[in-house]
Amino acid sequence: MEFQRSSGVLLHISSLPSYGGIGDLGPAAHEFIAFLAAARQHLWQVLPLSPTGFGHSPYAATSAFAGNPSLISLEVLCDWGWIGREGIAGLDGRSGRVDFQKVERSKLALLYEAAESFLDRGPQDPSLAGQWPQFNEFCRAEAGWLNDYALYAVLRHEFQTGAWTQWPEPLRRRQPRALARAAEEHARAVAREQVIQFAFSRQWKSLRDAAARHSIRIMGDVAIFVNMDSADVWVHPDLFELDEKLHQVRVAGVPPDYFSATGQRWGNPLYHWDVLAQRGFGWWIERIRRARALYDIVRLDHFRGFEAYWAIPAAEKTAVHGAWIKAPGRALFGALEAALGPLPLVAEDLGLITPEVDALRLELGLPGMKVLQFGFSDKGAHIHLPHRFTPATVVYTGTHDNDTTQGWWHALGKTERTAVEALVGPVGRHPAWPLIRAAHASMAQVAIVPAQDLLELDSEARMNTPAVPDGNWSWRAPEGCWAPELAARLAALVDVTDRDNDPLGKAEERQ
Repeated sequence: MEFQRSSGVLLHISSLPSYGGIGDLGPAAHEFIAFLAAARQHLWQVLPLSPTGFGHSPYAATSAFAGNPSLISLEVLCDWGWIGREGIAGLDGRSGRVDFQKVERSKLALLYEAAESFLDRGPQDPSLAGQWPQFNEFCRAEAGWLNDYALYAVLRHEFQTGAWTQWPEPLRRRQPRALARAAEEHARAVAREQVIQFAFSRQWKSLRDAAARHSIRIMGDVAIFVNMDSADVWVHPDLFELDEKLHQVRVAGVPPDYFSATGQRWGNPLYHWDVLAQRGFGWWIERIRRARALYDIVRLDHFRGFEAYWAIPAAEKTAVHGAWIKAPGRALFGALEAALGPLPLVAEDLGLITPEVDALRLELGLPGMKVLQFGFSDKGAHIHLPHRFTPATVVYTGTHDNDTTQGWWHALGKTERTAVEALVGPVGRHPAWPLIRAAHASMAQVAIVPAQDLLELDSEARMNTPAVPDGNWSWRAPEGCWAPELAARLAALVDVTDRDNDPLGKAEERQ
């Protein structure tokens, strides 16, 4: 679709300087909305909001539909009366990297305590009376995914493993009597998981409403694949390439590339696209319906996988020995549009992009992505430089998978540095803002800057290093960094580059 000329900032929720040791949907998120408004930004891009599994990657979620409990604000739960403020005293503060293990031990324990309090008091406590019918309506409206996810989350804790394939056979196979027995035995715990998802939904809606009041749209991320250790695969094993023992046959990844000489073996199960097609792509329709309920704009991660995907035999340790397999992209997107109408999608078309992938994106009318950091190695890389852009482009200085621009500059060789300065002029020791200006001045409809580049931070602020399993996703913005001077600097750039527009048009009502 065609977007209005606009700009925004990439910052995941977990990276906010929130109280409790991890960024959340509370005061710090609303403070960031105020900063974006002052900076005349109209887009806030976040990573997937799903609950994370092993490695804490938002792209390795335990559900494609649920929200991440760690992102719920305990401060807001205090405001709601679910828990006393004395109960959350002593948590980690608003600075420092995320210690995921500590968050799980301390914050999540308090979150479950608050959910228990709501279940005990909700039906009769006058201070919670208005919330109880809202909770019941939430459970009714979201039953299609909520009930299965809640039971999955409970069993995952019960058996102390994320690998549902190691559960007792009747539960692995989802035998109806075993499921009914488990739901009955764990009814209270299942209700608690439902309460937590209700809390996430309310807090996320409050944040989106605050953003909408400033004509700020939320761009969310939909990972093409789901995690093997997820409610999605447990509930729908017939939609994925699993053998009769429920083991993976082939897994997802990408071949050797810029990031890794052996490629990336992601390990996600591949879809049985023929089965999905026979069923009218119903699961995908519900997934995108859910994404549209969460986000104003949806970025499709690894878009090239909708045209063809890299299939790796499950026994392989690297991604080298895989093969490209055709995917039913046109048929899928046709079904999505027939069911959901025109969709505000952005295609993440980075990596090895073939003419067939370009043709699919153009046929669907989706903007693609360009990353300035990719543009300076040789002439073939110049497709990532402004003079090669078309308007149907979302341009970034870097993404969550790149080093910060400051760190990238320090690692560049002389040839690349010469090319950068030939385009943007001398940068001295501060390359980030010259590239930010180049992105904003380009003809791309949308320019997005990672928060780390706005703050001119070095490699210690990098969010993710692909193919490196440890140390990712834990960066948090420094407390007090959204200074008025920074907002004014960005607002002035927005003004001179004519980007002060709502990306979807001011007249459109949010769905």
